[in-house]
This record gives sequence, structure tokens and C-alpha cells, in this order.
Amino acid sequence: MPHSDFAYQSASELAHLIKRREASSVDVVRATLERIEASQGVLNAFITVCRDEALRDAAEIDQRIGRGEDVGPLGGVPLHVKDLVNTAGVRTTFGSFMHEHTVPKSDAISVARLKAAGAVLVGKTTTPEFGHMVWTEAPLFGRTRNAWDQGRTSGGSSGGAAVACAAGLGPIGVGTCAGGSTRIPAACNGVVGFKQSLGLIPHDMAPESFANMSYITPMTRTVLDTALMLEAMAGPHPADVHSFGMSAVGCVEAVRTAQDLKGVRVVWRPYLGNTVIDSEVLRLTADAARVFEGLGATMHAMADDMEPTEPMWLVLSTALWNARFADKLPEWRDRMSPTLVRQMAGGASHTAEMLQRAYLKRTEIYRKIQGWFGHADIIVMPTLTRTAVPLQEGLFEPIEIEGKKIDTVRKAWFPYTHPFNLSGNPAVTLPAGFHSDGLPVAIQLVARRGADALLCRAAALFEQARPWADAKPRLPFEV
Repeated sequence: MPHSDFAYQSASELAHLIKRREASSVDVVRATLERIEASQGVLNAFITVCRDEALRDAAEIDQRIGRGEDVGPLGGVPLHVKDLVNTAGVRTTFGSFMHEHTVPKSDAISVARLKAAGAVLVGKTTTPEFGHMVWTEAPLFGRTRNAWDQGRTSGGSSGGAAVACAAGLGPIGVGTCAGGSTRIPAACNGVVGFKQSLGLIPHDMAPESFANMSYITPMTRTVLDTALMLEAMAGPHPADVHSFGMSAVGCVEAVRTAQDLKGVRVVWRPYLGNTVIDSEVLRLTADAARVFEGLGATMHAMADDMEPTEPMWLVLSTALWNARFADKLPEWRDRMSPTLVRQMAGGASHTAEMLQRAYLKRTEIYRKIQGWFGHADIIVMPTLTRTAVPLQEGLFEPIEIEGKKIDTVRKAWFPYTHPFNLSGNPAVTLPAGFHSDGLPVAIQLVARRGADALLCRAAALFEQARPWADAKPRLPFEV
């Protein structure tokens, strides 16, 4: 099989080819590494590429297959990991000069489990410094560009992972999501971004486990690959207080056996604490939502009863950033991202009372959202209020929607993602077509806590009805 054919094969397809010895893991990994190298000057999706280690591990997979050993459901498949997640023997920078030369001694739990399932690490993808914002850029490495239009943002903070999946630089990636950091770049780049139920994938790198709202997540091009990653990564671990009793068993089966959504109650809500959305995005996502009715679900619309969650989310986030990094400012301020330093300064005046009020508000939001599922099983909404914004967009400046200045990016572009980091509900963004500007548009599906398998089933059926994996960006580095 020509190397060029590997680029957009799904992980499940590649694992099948490798297991049957119709392709070697070495050939697949080498082709992926060559494509990463060719793309870097255009997309800049990787901070570190571990060529020698990847080829060594791929050769070991091929040898094990030759001996008749079981190499796991992801055996021989290239894997990339966001540079916020530890990888043994491969530097993990957090997008920061503070960790420019940090090489962890051990893998994060999620990475170790993916390797145990046979995945081969090819490199570390880009992230803003400590994942602090929705653009993927940092003083350490520069900007990551959108796979579909290099004049637009990749989104963030898992922009490198999303661009890598979209551009055929590896079919599966590990991202993270604290306020939409998986779903936003997935929506910008036309791939699948899944934020699981809180605790389903143990987060051993969260500095504060009890109040955690950050997730280590899969990033893929197909729903089946997402389910394969979920089952590989999930399961309880003592490092994460929320992980006990959690299991993703059944997600792969839910995808492979999905037939219809009879008896499932689906709700469409176009607004979530916001009042403005691009009219074409609204039309495309509303049209996509009607697919579920054709799959047998009952459908009704839901009025908006949510107030913006960004102010409270920002209190929690800036408190955490200051707790982690304030003592580093005297030494590192001049080499840190100005956007991170500015947000830390903005949160420095927050009091303990304000922080506790934010936690009280988080509980209120949690209970409100759980109440929605008294009359719904899946809630469908847009993922973003417009397509990917220009590459030079400012984090603190108003964004434009249909030529009008609206509000800052966190308030006006992704009001749909913050709430579910706070509530712990599983949420997945799926490609839902293309805007007239040529960029992807996405819908977000949300389910009740613990209903990750149902979410996988609904996503798989939507994928069957509205397939997207054959859509490929036109990339300047390709011949």
C-alpha cells in the first residue's frame, strides 16, 4: 500500500491492516513522521517529534505480530499527545520556557494505557502555555495554524492535536479540556472532539483533584476511534478521586452495533447563555440536529435558561493559575505568554469569598444541567457561534460575527463549552458541514453524567447519516 494512503486511514483501519500484516507498523509510522516533517513549516502542530523512539516501538509491534502475539486494539497505530501530558523519556514542555527541557520519567496514566493498547507515540502536539487560552500559540514555539485555512486560528488549547488529526499527521491524539479545549479546536478543524464524563479517564496530572474541571481527552477523525481510545484510557485509578467506579466498557460496542435512536429524547437548543450566533452557522447546525429525528429519536426545542458561565469559570481558573505560577513570575515573567500574565493579574484581586461563591455557583450549574435530563437524553447545540476566527485575533478584544463586534472571545465565541466542564457531563463535537467561508461547522451533543456509551451511539449514527471523514483539507505541503 502506498505511504500516501495511510494519512487519512482511521486508527481502526490501520490496526486491522497491521494486524493482518497487510501493512507494517514501521511503514505506517515512518509515513506519518515524514508527513509531520513536511507539514511543520505550514501548520506547526508539533513541539517535539520522537522519530527514533517511534520507529523502534513500531518495529517491536511488527515483531510481536510476527510471533503471533496480541498487540492490542490500537496495535502499531501512530499516536500524538498534547504537550501538557507526560510522556516517559520524551520532553513535556507545557508550552512554557519553564519546562523547555523537562523529560518525565513516567507516562501519564492515559498515555500508559494507550501504549498498552498498542499505540505508538510519534510526537507531542502544540499547546498555549499551560493550556491557558483558546489560541494555540506560545513564546516557546509560535503559532499553530488551522488545517483548512492557514490564515485562521486552530483553536485551542488542543489546537495541535486537532490540526494533526485533520491534516493526516496521526489518526489519534490525546488532548486536554478545561473549558472547551478539545471541542473548540475539533470544531475549528472538522474532527471529533470528545470530553467524557468527569473521572471516566483518570487525570493524574490535575494539580487539584477534588475541584478539578480539566479532562484528558481523545481527539480523532472518526467516532469509532474515539470509542477505542475511551475504552483504552478509562477506568479507576487512585490518583483521581473522581475515577472510582467509572468505566467506558460498552462504548465500542455502542458504536459498532448502533442502528437507531428509537425511544431516545433529543432536545435542540441553539443558545446557551448567549444571544448572538452567525446565521449560517445556526442554519447549518439546526439542519444537522434534524438528523436525529430521522434516526428515530423524539425531538423538541428547549428555550435558553442559562446565564453566561464565563465570569465564574474565570474566577476558578485565575485562582488556579495564580496558585501554581505566581511565585514563578519574578524569574519567568518576561518569557511567559503575556496573555497568561495578564489574566493572572486580573485574578490576583479575587478574594477567598469570591472563590467560594464561584464554587457555590458551580454546584448550582451542575444541578440545573442535571435537571434538563429529566425530559431529555441528549441535548444538541452548536459548538461555536462562528467559524474559526482570524489567526491574529486578540484574546481580550471583541470578535466579529457577520461584520458586527460582539464581545470578547470567551464570552461570544464558545459559550456552549464551559458549562459542561463545570458540570462533568459528557459532550462531543461533531462536524456538521461547511460554511460558505470554506471552514468547518460543528454541533455539540451532551448527555447525562455516565451516559458516555449513549453519546457514542448517537454520534456514530450521526456520522453514518452525515459522514465527514473523507473530507480533506487542501494543504500547501502536499504535491
